[in-house]
Amino acid sequence: MLRWALIFFVVALIAAVFGFGGIAGESAWIGKILLFVFLILAVMSLVMGRRAPPLS
Repeated sequence: MLRWALIFFVVALIAAVFGFGGIAGESAWIGKILLFVFLILAVMSLVMGRRAPPLS
């Protein structure tokens, strides 16, 4: 998911350089959403992965 966020940010930068403001804005927005989803899932994974193993 982090890879997709970075790809959308690169697409936004390239589109901004060539003057496509609408495409750049939408790509940056999608990249930002994907980055936040990735961060939330990463934190959840860290918190859930630190549980003690079963005592059986």
